[in-house]
Amino acid sequence: PAYLARRLAEFYERSGRVKCLGSSERFGSITVIGAVSPPGGDISEPVSQNTLRVTKVFLALDAALAKKRHFPSINWLNSYSLYTRSLDSWFGANVAKDFTSLRNEAMAMLQRESELQEVVQLVGPDALPEKEQVVLMASKMLREDFLQQSAYSDVDSYTSLKKQYLMLKNIMKFYHSAVYSVDKGQQVKNLQALPIIERIARMKEIPEAKLGDLDKLGADIAAIGEGSAATN
Repeated sequence: PAYLARRLAEFYERSGRVKCLGSSERFGSITVIGAVSPPGGDISEPVSQNTLRVTKVFLALDAALAKKRHFPSINWLNSYSLYTRSLDSWFGANVAKDFTSLRNEAMAMLQRESELQEVVQLVGPDALPEKEQVVLMASKMLREDFLQQSAYSDVDSYTSLKKQYLMLKNIMKFYHSAVYSVDKGQQVKNLQALPIIERIARMKEIPEAKLGDLDKLGADIAAIGEGSAATN
């Protein structure tokens, strides 16, 4: 119908920061999260398209991820937020100065993994250059050890921004250390057998009260590259 766009806009524009009614001056905020389920998952239909025109954040649920038992089943390549640039300064002041650059680097890596998967399906991962194999290793960590959460875990069901930053920093640090090691002659199969891989996978189990353990893990990850330099 012709009025669809207007009706949707009226609904979503109820969200925002508001001054509450009443004698005492109070302020609050309303967040609206709309769940749109088009037939067959086709977001090109009118309701989905008009919703995307109004909203600035899109979380794309992916049935393929759900079948793989990856939860939350949000497609990291199709989802987006138009608030990121507006919030960059806040993240820099309240989380870490390099939070935005780490996030951008991680997103670029996941995009690169998606491109490499087309080659992997044809010739297998061993046919890729070793640096590209490192990309696949680190991307798997991002997907399974960072993005994937367990709603049944008291520790993993909620993660503070500080812990998210430290986890992401350690994964990207592993990537750079692994690339450095490969440049020094280390083989990827040896990197895949390192015990620290399992420690990275268990980062999500570290409680908020022991975030110092993530810093210690980061130091051990950095030692991977230092060890490669010492042996060459």
